Amino acid sequence: MDHFVYRGGILHAEDVALTDIAATVGTPFYCYSAATLTRHYHLFTEALSPLPNLVCFAIKSLSNVAVLKLLGDLGAGMDVVSGGEYRRAKAAGVPGNRIVFSGVGKTREEMRLALEGGIRQFNVESEPELRALSEVATSMGVVAPITIRVNPDVDAKTHEKIATGKKENKFGIPIGRAPAVYAEAARLPGLDVVGIDVHIGSQLTDLEPFEQAFLKVADLTRQLRSEGHNIRRLDLGGGLGIPYTRSNDAPPLPMDYGALIKRTVGDLGCEVEIEPGRLISGNSGILVSQVIYVKNGEGRDFLIVDSAMNDLVRPSMYGAHHDIVPVIEGPVGSPTQPFDVVGPVCETGDTFAKERDLPLLTEGDLIAFRSAGAYGAVMASEYNTRPLIPEVLVKGDHFAVIRARPSFDEIISRDTIPAWL
Repeated sequence: MDHFVYRGGILHAEDVALTDIAATVGTPFYCYSAATLTRHYHLFTEALSPLPNLVCFAIKSLSNVAVLKLLGDLGAGMDVVSGGEYRRAKAAGVPGNRIVFSGVGKTREEMRLALEGGIRQFNVESEPELRALSEVATSMGVVAPITIRVNPDVDAKTHEKIATGKKENKFGIPIGRAPAVYAEAARLPGLDVVGIDVHIGSQLTDLEPFEQAFLKVADLTRQLRSEGHNIRRLDLGGGLGIPYTRSNDAPPLPMDYGALIKRTVGDLGCEVEIEPGRLISGNSGILVSQVIYVKNGEGRDFLIVDSAMNDLVRPSMYGAHHDIVPVIEGPVGSPTQPFDVVGPVCETGDTFAKERDLPLLTEGDLIAFRSAGAYGAVMASEYNTRPLIPEVLVKGDHFAVIRARPSFDEIISRDTIPAWL
């Protein structure tokens, strides 16, 4: 469910007409619904109750500081994968004891940053990282709380580029080697082993892979405890998928996911952390664009719009589907026809949809790409010197620009011509 609905034939974000936002900020732009973000966060906290838990929003899915503050004020933790994301979480007012640091390539500078500013835990992904963190923490005279990310070799049955839990993926330590790595962690100075971390992929639409992974984690917890480790926290990652089309079978609900967690690890007496991103942010955002031209080709018609692959790369990068709808709804029974929806970037890959059945749109019409809140603005670039597009947050009947469109002067001024040219 989201809060983007037609009222009087015009698509609204909560109580704000998207036509009003477009008239104020121009197109293209991202628009997020505060009510949808709030509702989706609470779905997870309700699903995990009464287990002790912390829902850590995966910042990589949507990193605008205003969104992070909204979720942080609700009590959310944050899952960060870089020093920059850590800084964003702190700028949003999230305390360090609600921030977990994931990622395979943490630098010593990033470790130091988090230890100085406060951190709930590092999710350690390799033996070299374990040793580096021990060195940094010891040099600072502090203790770093850690989990170790184990790779359970479970097929998440998702796109190969977002699968993270198979043995050929770069993430985590093979689960069979975990006891030896935990033993090393216990010997190293400056580390406090608090738990286990696992994450098997993104956009999962079946609970079975989760069950396989969580059962392996439960067995490992019992084994590590028998070997003297005080395992008291389980970070089970994120990955629950969302419906990208209105016609698709719906993925499992957070309540079903929570029931699975309780069934597989709920008897261990551990605090549970999860790291949802897409399910909180995905359907909370849309991308609004304007038709520049309708081009009639030979056997193919094109809608050329003012958003492009640099604004929303998922269709080009993953072959991802986003429902595309007109902002102004036509009468019931209005004719439709297939269009290729493309952007102005000079790449054939700048294609959002092929032969998509859409109303007979014309130059100047507005369209919306649904379910664009996750991995949309965060993956955008300025390719072709196209400015990053505005982000807008709606709450009730008002909206605010939470990231402005930069001017061309601002973009070009970042370049420096050396004195010898």
